Amino acid sequence: MATKPTTVDEYIATAPAARQQRLGELRALSLEHAPGATEGLKWGSPAYWTGVILFVFSGHAQHCNVVFTPSTLEAFRGELEAAGFELGAGAVKIPYGVELPSELLGRMMTHRVREWEDAGVTWR
Repeated sequence: MATKPTTVDEYIATAPAARQQRLGELRALSLEHAPGATEGLKWGSPAYWTGVILFVFSGHAQHCNVVFTPSTLEAFRGELEAAGFELGAGAVKIPYGVELPSELLGRMMTHRVREWEDAGVTWR
């Protein structure tokens, strides 16, 4: 049986080659917009937290997910839907074949950090 990744480096390195670039982009974006956050794995996926979980991302066969609090997702719902992204319970589903919406995701990450720091909004 293969060993499960224990770090974000391992998570990205053990992903299929076609997914590694996108996962690396999500990691860089996460580190940029949550510079004081701790990086690690939660539920087997890269997560960023400062007292509470801020957001999580994961790679899947045809897409990656970026998971936020429902309040963060709701604040950006209109933009996400207008851009054609499928949304789940807190998750933005981003197909690998489309350009990563870095500017929008960055604003969402910054919003999430602020909603925790300014309003104490916890994970769920």
